[in-house]
Amino acid sequence: MLKAGLDIGGTKCAAVLGRMESNGAIHVIGRAAFATREAAGPVDCLRRLCNELAGLLQEFAPGETPDGVGISCGGPLDAENGIVQSPPNLPGWDDIPVVEIVSRLTGFPAKLENDANACALAEWRFGAGRGTQNMIFLTFGTGLGAGVILNGKLYGGTNGMAGECGHVRLAPEGPVGYGKAGSFEGFCSGGGIAQLGRFRAEEALAAGKPLAWCPDAASLEMVSAKMIAIAADAGDEAALAVYRESGRKLGQGLSILIDILNPERIVIGSIFARSEHLLRPAMEEVLRRETLAASMDVCRIVPAELGEAIGDLASLAII
Repeated sequence: MLKAGLDIGGTKCAAVLGRMESNGAIHVIGRAAFATREAAGPVDCLRRLCNELAGLLQEFAPGETPDGVGISCGGPLDAENGIVQSPPNLPGWDDIPVVEIVSRLTGFPAKLENDANACALAEWRFGAGRGTQNMIFLTFGTGLGAGVILNGKLYGGTNGMAGECGHVRLAPEGPVGYGKAGSFEGFCSGGGIAQLGRFRAEEALAAGKPLAWCPDAASLEMVSAKMIAIAADAGDEAALAVYRESGRKLGQGLSILIDILNPERIVIGSIFARSEHLLRPAMEEVLRRETLAASMDVCRIVPAELGEAIGDLASLAII
């Protein structure tokens, strides 16, 4: 089965062609990408993506027709009506009817989904969530979003806003994420971990005991989740403490999701997949204390499997 997808991001856009095997596995057979800034606005971007897709079809699947085009894009968006609604990382994409435009340009049916939901579909169909009926996917990257699979179907909620767990407040104060101090995203995202690191570095500087990974005030803005992870892996106690704090809050947020949705698997991407060893011990300590035992007993928490390929596979998983 031939599948086609378009991945629209603030940094890059890609047209992808894939082939699904009878056993459910999928292989990307063609891909063409370009920097989003190269396009002269959203309509030009979509026209270029569709031209790239046409080229891929001619080169890799001449004479074949995909069953549709999946479009993955950051929100907010109206998936039901196929409209992108002013995502913060896509300036100028204000109420753009992407499904209508792509269907007209390609001649194929198209379907739009936000990127967190599309990634959830990809991990569910092709990755760590295979074989489940109730699964949650958490991005845990630049931000924290979730895609929710319930009873074998993607759950979008009343107006497509289901899964915005990054907005949930876990503490009265703390790092800011999703515009809210102390939010789940504030504690469990790349930017949030960097903020936690800066808090700890500022305390150390004020005490006259600068940290090796942040030796002076001028270094504060350079602190990143990756830098802290490297220091933690080298045994730096302050860096380890940052990841323990993030891990505890991850456990707290997951406890809420597990108690409410009773999933059989939670798949977590990006930073968790890379730094599971730094986050899991504190996460599990909180889960054991906070979560209903009967719900926790049937839930596995695992790192995402698809890695850097998830963006391409996400668009292919939509249709």
